[in-house]
Amino acid sequence: MTIVSIPAGWPATEEQARAVQDELRGRVVLDEPGPPPGTGRVTGVDVAYDDERDVVVAAAVVLDAATREVVAEATAVGRVSFPYVPGLLAFREIPTVMAALDALPCPPGLVVCDGYGLAHPRRFGLASHLGVLTGLPTIGVAKNPFTFSYEEPGVRRGSASPLLAGPDEVGRALRTQDGIKPVFVSVGHRVDLDNACAHTLALTPEYRLPESTRRADSLCRRALRQETA
Repeated sequence: MTIVSIPAGWPATEEQARAVQDELRGRVVLDEPGPPPGTGRVTGVDVAYDDERDVVVAAAVVLDAATREVVAEATAVGRVSFPYVPGLLAFREIPTVMAALDALPCPPGLVVCDGYGLAHPRRFGLASHLGVLTGLPTIGVAKNPFTFSYEEPGVRRGSASPLLAGPDEVGRALRTQDGIKPVFVSVGHRVDLDNACAHTLALTPEYRLPESTRRADSLCRRALRQETA
């Protein structure tokens, strides 16, 4: 398998990476609703690392949004392109994630990231970064609230509460299953928050995490094991 190369001019320092975030953040589109939930295609992306071997594997899994059946999938293998720095994780992942998306045989539709969009200290997490670079509608569905505060939503599936940075709503804590810990949904690019939450609920009929995330996580871990065996 071809190893994805680190793009020329890719940031090498924290200062350079933050400058890129500052430059690209203004390109995030927040005034589009995005595709209607349950229609078209939805693609989950995720990555797995072997830092000792300097390997990152990205997976992209395309689902039919109505049936949640797998339409297509692809993986890509790359070198870790940035050190681990909280708030700058996108710079470790994006070159390989974009290669996996490029390897798909069909358009991905809405892209669901295992991470953050606007719910990010600099309001530019992986979902926003990936959306700006690809032009695709993107959302982030994270397992924890990062540095933000929220009130516990109601115990029933579909209950939600604002994820807050001071007075600003940067996402929502969303209960996807009765009595189970919520997930944390934020807008990435070209989708509004109501639709981002509706897509998340459509992708979680049985489990806490979206089917898109679960399948991409499984695929990238499997591909990493094969690559490093």
